[in-house]
Order: sequence, then structure tokens, then C-alpha cells
Amino acid sequence: MITSAVIAAISDDTDPRLREIMEALVSHLHDFARDVNLNTSEWLEGMNFLVRAGQMSNEKRNEVILVADILGLESVVDALTFGASGDTTESAVLGPFYREGAPMLPDGASIVQDGSQEQTVLVQGVVFDANGKPLAGATLDIWETAPNGLYEQQDPDQPDMNLRGKFATGPDGRYSFIGLRPVEYPIPFDGPAGDLLQLMGRHPYRPGHIHFIVNAPGHKKLITQIFDRDASYLDSDAVFAVKDSLLVDFSPAPKNAATDYIVNYDIELTSADQA
Repeated sequence: MITSAVIAAISDDTDPRLREIMEALVSHLHDFARDVNLNTSEWLEGMNFLVRAGQMSNEKRNEVILVADILGLESVVDALTFGASGDTTESAVLGPFYREGAPMLPDGASIVQDGSQEQTVLVQGVVFDANGKPLAGATLDIWETAPNGLYEQQDPDQPDMNLRGKFATGPDGRYSFIGLRPVEYPIPFDGPAGDLLQLMGRHPYRPGHIHFIVNAPGHKKLITQIFDRDASYLDSDAVFAVKDSLLVDFSPAPKNAATDYIVNYDIELTSADQA
């Protein structure tokens, strides 16, 4: 049988974890082909689809991750990696538009570089450990789209690193930054991922959200998102990332405040020895 022959061809000195993955991958791929009675033309179409996704990917857009996202694969891997977080803050997918190198900004600074002043929001809170102790020196890496629904690397009219920034918590574990109330937006659908969505009769939209990566010494890195509780598409997020615990209220700010809205959002991290 071809499946057992392929598995037997894996060298005995292969890394044990890689062997486990490859044996399962070969077995499941072959079973999939048999289950659907895959024919040659369909197989070639699938291979061309993967080639197109790779060819479209670059430093500004990862089409392969987009395909994985619309199939729910990244959300499955996220759940397997982080599991049920109990009382600590739940994770969410990284997505294809994260960039390294966001500028380190002072507490309370704005990540808005293009002069946008509509629908501004002050996001603030405390980073805690699992025992409720505030964590000083935690870092938060933040990014979101502009009001046109594009991340800055997608949009030549936005300044470099617009709506991206890093922040450190103070001695009391507090953080704050000014951003924009996030908007719903379609993931790019002019490539293979969009073709697949159309073939499945699905829309490409994500609800308004802000991305976070939170790090603190001795604690597990948290990759997550917060979602506007009043956003559209919460029940049909194109990448299946919405979790009830990540819904937040954008409350109108007091009169004469510096922003239009305020979000209060505390974050609890898991200890590294509990990860």
C-alpha cells in the first residue's frame, strides 16, 4: 500500500516530533484523497491553488496564512497551543498582518500617525499575573487597521508603522494608548483565499478589533485581540477568531476628554511554569 510505503521511507534518524507529524500528515492526506475519490484534474487544481497562494505572499501579505485562517486552521492551532486559559485572558489568532519593529512609545501615546481624529479611543487597563498581582515592565505590541479597513503595509497612503506601537506597563502594571475605534473590514479577497471564500459562498469580513501581543518575564506570551461588542460579523468572523471574553465596550468618553471613546481592558497572563 502506497501510504505505508511512504511512511516506511522516513529515515530512522528523523527527529521524533517531525516523524510524528509527517506520519500523521501522510496518513491523513492519503485518507482524504480516498474519501473524496480525488481525481487528477482536481489534484492539479489544488496544487495550482497552493502555488498561486505562495506566489502572492510577500512581506506585506501572507496569502498562505489567509487561506489557513478562512479554513479555521489557525484558530484550531491557537486552541491547541494555548488551550482553555481559565481565569487568564484568552488568546486569539495572530493573523497575516503583524509586523516586527513597531516603535516603542510612552504610556498614553497615540499610535495614530496619519492625523485621523475621528472615532479616537483611549484603551487602558492593568496587566496582572494569574494571582492578581500587577506586572510591571510587561510589553504590549499593538496594531489595527485604519478607518479604510487597511493595515498600513497594505496602503501606500499611510505612514510607515501607522496604527502600530509598543508600550510598557508601569510599576502598577498599568498601560494606556490612544488608537481608533476599529472598523469591520474584508480580508483581501483578490487572490486564492478570496476565490475559495466565493466557492464556499462565504463573505470575507472581520468584525472591528485591535491586536495585542503581551509579554512579561516569567509568563507565557499572549497573542490576542479585543473586539468591539457592537461590531458587525461577530457571529460570522471570516477567520473564526471571536471569543465572548474578548468583547469590549467602547464607552463614550466624558465631555472635554481627549478621545471620543474609552475602553477599559485588564489582561491576565499565565505563568511560564503553568504553560
